[in-house]
Amino acid sequence: MPEYSLFLLLGGLLSGLLAGLLGIGGGVILVPILVALNYQPVQATATSTLAILCTSTSGSIQNWRMGYLDFRRVLALEGPALITAQLGVFIGDRIAPHLLLAAFGGLLWLNIYLVMLRKKLVQQAPDQKTSPRISPLLARLGTGAAAGLLAGLFGIGGGVIMVPFQILLLGEPIKIAIQTSLGVIVITTFSACLGHAYYGNVLWIPGLLLGAGGLIGAQISTRYLPRLPDHVVDLSFRSLLALLSLYFFWRAWQIYPG
Repeated sequence: MPEYSLFLLLGGLLSGLLAGLLGIGGGVILVPILVALNYQPVQATATSTLAILCTSTSGSIQNWRMGYLDFRRVLALEGPALITAQLGVFIGDRIAPHLLLAAFGGLLWLNIYLVMLRKKLVQQAPDQKTSPRISPLLARLGTGAAAGLLAGLFGIGGGVIMVPFQILLLGEPIKIAIQTSLGVIVITTFSACLGHAYYGNVLWIPGLLLGAGGLIGAQISTRYLPRLPDHVVDLSFRSLLALLSLYFFWRAWQIYPG
C-alpha cells in the first residue's frame, strides 16, 4: 500500500460522487489530487486514466444491463477517439511539465463553461431531440477526436466535452448523450491507459485505490445525492474547479525553468 492510501480512497470517492452527480469522468478531480501528492504531472494524468476506467466500466455495465447503452452510438464516436487518445499520450509524455500543468489549468476553466452550458441545454429541452447543426459524420469525428485527445493528454474521461458536443452538434437528448459518453470513456481510457503503461507512466496501486473509491462514490451519488439542491451542487463544483485551476497555474509557475 502506498503512502496516502486513505487520502487516495477519499479522493476517488469524491470523484465518484461528482461523476454520478454531474455525469463526468472525474479526471478533473483525480489529476489535481495526484499532483498535490507530488507525483509528476504525466504520472498524474496516466494514473487518472486507470481510475476512470474502473468507474466508467462499472457504470457502463449497469447501463447495458438496464438496456440503456446503444453500442452503435458508442462505436461511431470511438473510432477517432482511439486514434487521438494515443496522440494525446504521445504529446503528454513529451511536453514540459509546467506547460502540461498550465494547460490543465486552462482546461478546468473550459470545464466550468461546459458544465454551465450543459445545464442550460438540459433546462431548455431536457428530453427533446434537436436538429444536428453540421454533418453527423463530421460531428461524430470531431467529438470523438476531441474526447480521445483530452483523455490521452490530460487523463480525463472526456465526458465533459462529449456530452455538450453530442447535444449541440448531433442533436442528441441529454440522457442518451450521457449514456453514450460513458461507454466511449471505457474504451478511450483503456486505450490511453495502455499507451501510458507502455511509457511507464501509470502508478498502478494509486490508480486502483482511486478507482475503488470512485466505484463507491458513484453508487452513493446515483442513489442519494441527487436530492441535494442543484444550485448548491453546481456552485460548489464550479468553485472547486476555479480554485483547482489557480492551484495548477501556481504549480506551473513554481516549476517554470526560466
